[in-house]
Amino acid sequence: MTDSTEHLQELHSALASDLLARIQSGEATAQELSVAVKFLKDNHIEAIATPDNDLGKLMAHAPIFDDDGPATFN
Repeated sequence: MTDSTEHLQELHSALASDLLARIQSGEATAQELSVAVKFLKDNHIEAIATPDNDLGKLMAHAPIFDDDGPATFN
C-alpha cells in the first residue's frame, strides 16, 4: 500500500473516531452533526428504521408534513 493510501485511511479513521466521540459525549455541535451526516452519506452508509431501533423510535415521534395543512404528529 502506498503512503498516500495509508494516510487517507488514517485520516478517514481519525475523522470517524473523532466524530463518534463528540456525538457519544453529547458535545457535538449542529455543524459537527452535519459533518457526520455528510461523512455517512459520502461513504454510502444508510440506516433503515424499524419499530425497535432508535431511528424508528425517532420517526414515530416526528411530525408528518402534508401539503394540505399543518404538520400532525403520530
